[in-house]
Amino acid sequence: MTPSNQILLVIAGPTAVGKTDLCINLAKKFNTAIISADSRQFFREMDIGTAKPGKEALAQATHYFIGNKSIHEPYNVRDFEQEAIDLMEDLFQKHSLLILTGGSGLYLDAVVHGLDEIPDIDPEIRDTLIREFREFGLPYLQEKLGRLDPVYHQQVDLQNPHRLVRALSVCLGTGRPFSDFRRKKQVSRFFHPIKIALNRERQELYERIDRRMDEMIESGLFEEAKRLYPYREVNALQTVGYKEVFGFFDGRYDRIEAVRLLKRNSRRYAKRQLTWFRKDPDYQWFHPDAVEHMLDWIDARIKAGDGQKG
Repeated sequence: MTPSNQILLVIAGPTAVGKTDLCINLAKKFNTAIISADSRQFFREMDIGTAKPGKEALAQATHYFIGNKSIHEPYNVRDFEQEAIDLMEDLFQKHSLLILTGGSGLYLDAVVHGLDEIPDIDPEIRDTLIREFREFGLPYLQEKLGRLDPVYHQQVDLQNPHRLVRALSVCLGTGRPFSDFRRKKQVSRFFHPIKIALNRERQELYERIDRRMDEMIESGLFEEAKRLYPYREVNALQTVGYKEVFGFFDGRYDRIEAVRLLKRNSRRYAKRQLTWFRKDPDYQWFHPDAVEHMLDWIDARIKAGDGQKG
């Protein structure tokens, strides 16, 4: 098997759009495996709050990188990139096409295009920023990043303290804006990516997000978050679906407000995901139900041999 006929089918899209069901159907169609690039689903302790596929769904197709790490293990996008590439080198010995899917644009891009080389930073800088975040709150980090790197300030998810701390650590540790290190110098890969992004009408998507959140709460989201509450400071738990419940446990608002925030912040997260994917012109957009149209387009791309070169 040569690299010219190794296809990586990338299925991206916002939370609750319908990636899981579609990818399982595609995996059956192409008799292949699914590689998850959902950074929220790597961790075995986080099931309900990440909408991790259930046992029945996982049994229908081979999945990788779901529940394979602990929240207590250091793990970042560079670790994932290396592990995913190593795995794919093996899997492409058995499959001519693999599926990579998720809503975490950074993790998808890391596999397809590689990561920028960012220098190692003194851990004390990060520790200081974390202490400042705990003392002064998120607005402090946001304002500081706005001064040190206005370019990245316009691009980053300003509600994600982990991303802010990472960028500020580089700014302070190198004396240069974090955005200087994000030049997207693409690496050469051994596969051709074909990139699909999923979306629905906004009202339809938001209704699905709200309905999913209701189902997650009914399935025990608050109880799961209670078990994880002692570890709420770890990076893996700095995410929508847990932070809002932790705020309720902290006594900052009541349960009704926690549910409202869960739904609102999930909708905002979906909006940010869509913004990320729309910046990449290589994505072809489909409604998740347009499976036949999608398959025709994939087949045409494969036959033409014009997958975007990784």
